[in-house]
Amino acid sequence: MEASYDVIVLGGGPGGYPCAIRAGQLGLKVLCVEEEEYGGVCLNWGCIPSKALISNAHFFQKSKHIADHGIVVQNVSVDTNKMQDWKDGIVKKMTSNVRSLIKANGGELLEGRGAFVDAKTLEVTTKTGEKKRVSAKKGIVIATGSATIQVPGFEFDGKRIIGAREAVSLRQIPKRLVVIGGGVIGLELGMVYQSFGAELTVVELTPGLLPGVDPDCTKVVERTITKRGGKVLKGTRAEKQEPGPNGSTVVTVTGPEGTSKIECDVVLVAVGMKPRSKNIGLEQLGVSIDQRGFVPSNELCETNIRGVYSIGDVSGPPMLAHKATKEGEICAEVLAGKKSAKDWVTVPGVIFTEPEIATAGLTEAQAKEQGIKFKVGKFPFAALGRAVSMGETDGFTKIITDTQSGRVVGIHIVGPNASDLISEAVLALETVATAEDISLSIHPHPTLGEAMMEAAAHSLGHAIHIQNR
Repeated sequence: MEASYDVIVLGGGPGGYPCAIRAGQLGLKVLCVEEEEYGGVCLNWGCIPSKALISNAHFFQKSKHIADHGIVVQNVSVDTNKMQDWKDGIVKKMTSNVRSLIKANGGELLEGRGAFVDAKTLEVTTKTGEKKRVSAKKGIVIATGSATIQVPGFEFDGKRIIGAREAVSLRQIPKRLVVIGGGVIGLELGMVYQSFGAELTVVELTPGLLPGVDPDCTKVVERTITKRGGKVLKGTRAEKQEPGPNGSTVVTVTGPEGTSKIECDVVLVAVGMKPRSKNIGLEQLGVSIDQRGFVPSNELCETNIRGVYSIGDVSGPPMLAHKATKEGEICAEVLAGKKSAKDWVTVPGVIFTEPEIATAGLTEAQAKEQGIKFKVGKFPFAALGRAVSMGETDGFTKIITDTQSGRVVGIHIVGPNASDLISEAVLALETVATAEDISLSIHPHPTLGEAMMEAAAHSLGHAIHIQNR
């Protein structure tokens, strides 16, 4: 028997499960099909488990210097097994909550791999090999997410050569870690294990770390890596890897200074993610797939085939969980006949390095490309009382404003709690705020948020706690 629904969501990650929940809230009969684990990459081996480890790494690093503040901490050590068990408990709790929320809102779950039969029908192969056909009256939503990119010659073996999935579950801290890829995943996880004592080497093919991120921000993070004894090899290609002595791995790299070999215990390959659009029947159906494998959709989340929608990572960049969630909610509302559409000024980005980086809007380079005449206000955390009292003074808040209108076009933060502070920046951009609006808004003292107010004032030439240009 073929089961029929109003909406079928293919994928239960941070795009798919909010779509299913919202559709259920709006009275639609909805089925969410998931091949692996509900919660997707984000909850199972991405955002949540990595941030659990990052929090621990921050506490551990802080303990090394807290004696300077008058708190004596001795014999601090890392119990990796207990830490991983704790992390796994968080993941289990959150993924269980996802299942419960879908069901609580009237949705149904089906575990298995779904593939299109036609624009209204999926065939789902369950883990036991059983095949079930399900159909949707209003639409099928592609929310299949993304997968780790593998580099030829550096295929994962789960021990010496690993990806992000394995990196969040290590039960032994590697003594020497080579990270191939100086992007978000590579730096976040690389710095975790550096904090726990690993000797870190980052190999990045492009001229700088974190391509596309404000270079002033990336310099602060790079300085932290090198200050802790790590090496950053920019403009360098990882050529090959081969077994070394005593179970080690030897990585051959070629860079500005020629070819060299790096001996290490573990290689983390973190060169990015790719959309999961293959082998689900899209080609036969005629759904448009671009050269990079993305399934593009319009402002209503519609693909080129009527009744087929795409959201989240598989629909195109930025490949971020919060963008996927918003698209999932919008797609459900569209399917329910609501007047909803993708309509935002900016999608913020957060990088949980040490210190954190958070961005919203345009960088200086992007503003130049768009022909915008702009000025920059910048306020260092070293001049902020709250940051000094925390002992976390690296970094700054930078505000980029249009000189003609005074409108804020970009805000970039590197420093303590940047991930929390950026939400004000998003609101400023969405409400078309000016630097004057931010500088005149009284921010409580002493807080890290004052850096936003001071940076805005600095762009206007009347900052109080730093010298104006």
